[in-house]
Amino acid sequence: MPRTRSALPAPGPVRLGPDARAALRPTAVGITTGFWHARRATNARVCVPQGPELLESAGNLHNLRLAAGADEGEFRGAYPFVDTDVYKWLEAAAWQLAQAPDPGLADQVARIVGLVAAAQQPDGYLNTWFQLVKDGRRYQDLRWGHELYCAGHLIQAAVAHHRATGGTELLDVAVRFADHIDSVFGPPGSGRPVDGVDGHPEVETALVELYRETGERRYLDLAGYFVDRYGHGLLGGEAYCQDRVPLREATDVEGHAVRQLYLLAGAADLALETGDAELRAAGERLWRAMTATKTHLTGGLGAHHDAEDFGDPYELPNERAYCETCAAVASVQWSWRMALLTGEARYGDLIERTLYNGFLAGVSLDGERWLYVNPLQVRDGHTDPGGDQSARRTRWFRCACCPPNVMRLLASLEHYLASGDASGLQIHQYVGGRYTAEGIAVRAETDYPWDGTIRLTVEETPADRPWTLSLRIPQWSRDFRVRCAGEPYDAPAAEGWLRLERTWSPGDEVVLELPLEPRLTAADPRVDAVRGCVAIERGPLVYCLEQADHPDGGLDDIVLDPTRPLVVKQRPDLLGGVTTVVAAGRRRAVPDRGWWPYVPADAVEIPGPDGGDRVELTAVPYYAWANREDGGMRVWLPLS
Repeated sequence: MPRTRSALPAPGPVRLGPDARAALRPTAVGITTGFWHARRATNARVCVPQGPELLESAGNLHNLRLAAGADEGEFRGAYPFVDTDVYKWLEAAAWQLAQAPDPGLADQVARIVGLVAAAQQPDGYLNTWFQLVKDGRRYQDLRWGHELYCAGHLIQAAVAHHRATGGTELLDVAVRFADHIDSVFGPPGSGRPVDGVDGHPEVETALVELYRETGERRYLDLAGYFVDRYGHGLLGGEAYCQDRVPLREATDVEGHAVRQLYLLAGAADLALETGDAELRAAGERLWRAMTATKTHLTGGLGAHHDAEDFGDPYELPNERAYCETCAAVASVQWSWRMALLTGEARYGDLIERTLYNGFLAGVSLDGERWLYVNPLQVRDGHTDPGGDQSARRTRWFRCACCPPNVMRLLASLEHYLASGDASGLQIHQYVGGRYTAEGIAVRAETDYPWDGTIRLTVEETPADRPWTLSLRIPQWSRDFRVRCAGEPYDAPAAEGWLRLERTWSPGDEVVLELPLEPRLTAADPRVDAVRGCVAIERGPLVYCLEQADHPDGGLDDIVLDPTRPLVVKQRPDLLGGVTTVVAAGRRRAVPDRGWWPYVPADAVEIPGPDGGDRVELTAVPYYAWANREDGGMRVWLPLS
């Protein structure tokens, strides 16, 4: 079987095969300045390096040594899938090494890859929980055991390691495990002993990527088998684990949010490689249903704490919003694959909203602490449950899926920003750096999202033919201005893309100006939790109020005055340097109703615009909340 690295460009997390039926192909971006450069620097300097210490203290590395016979003691960890924390960290570290050499990090990666390889059993199987706790009883609990889920993250780490370093040590482990899985799982009549799927989808998208890396068609076929066996009752027929209805027939996203999104990412990968029109149609249908009725303003997904799952349509609570950080990562992964499959700009719109808000809130500004859940409100007097469902940032978690997930997305972010096709270069997300496609290089200078000016300079271009520079115009932008080679360019955007076609010369400049006036956003009236409320946004950023900026009282009694202007203030001294939005509001005087908080409706006095004490409201970007003292927070602000 081939083990050579593909000659295709952009060796990121998604590397399409030569025969992929894609509208667009991903291409890498060198992020050199600005907002995301700073966040990635923190990831490289703080987040990724702390991984081995945290994995050691939590017992993950001990379990690998124990499985390899190199340590003594008991299995450590509360879940059968703790190996995935190691694999996601390895993937993050691999993408980090692809950015710049780091001998210390390289040594840590080599050490941990060695532990993984030593723990693998002779037939390719690897899962420390089942090897140590369950006496090797494999595939007896597919609903909760997550053996294939662990295999998926191992495969993705191995592919990243191979693409970043050229080494095959981890790829060989992944191939042996994948070959083992292929010998065990298959449909009735295949001769395989197990017809089943994992309770947590993940292996599907990983197997497609392993096919792309090795050229081995069996892995693509195996991914297709797994995708199509969900919905046939193999896991009990419940929506929670995507087993209620086959994906090809589904009309809405349901069940555990992360599991649903990983499955859909795998289906999109299959559609990309096989041209399966039915899977593509299912992806488009389910993405529309999710964004129209089940996506929070921040891009967050998941309404329920109990099952970490989607709720009903328009069930989008605030203080009980789950919005798991891993769901934001999975959303970006799925939307990127759909963008490549269809070429449509709307997927980039959701990626932008999710990256700047629902995803980035998951890690603290200093890179040391994390959020598993991302609510849109923390009430005055909130009693925090602690643990994985805490609304306070935590150093690590018992179920530590989110921190290394954030690490790997930040470390590979340059692969989710731009694409190329036969017509030219498409810029999906705006960063300071260098965008490239075949024979094309464009330098971008911008302070986005704080400033809406993006200055693009052509550095390399084919001399003998025209090509198209396509710029995504964000869905939130009601107006924009463009100058091309110093002249106004008045053509409208079409379906979210502004396409500039010409024969370019080195030094040609395009300036895109996106208006960043703050705005008030209202929700669909069917979202009961926020009826009569508005949220503050500016550009791609969602804003919130924090108790730290309003020390004279709580936030639950705040009412926004929409008749007063929103004022932008630059605050280099605050939260690492942010742009705040100052608004006018009032603090309602709430009468003491004694022992019973309810009164007849006709006895309720609705305060007018002059009711209550005036108060100046300072709104900060949502991604930066929970980086100061504990206290209330809210995104949606009542008008009365």
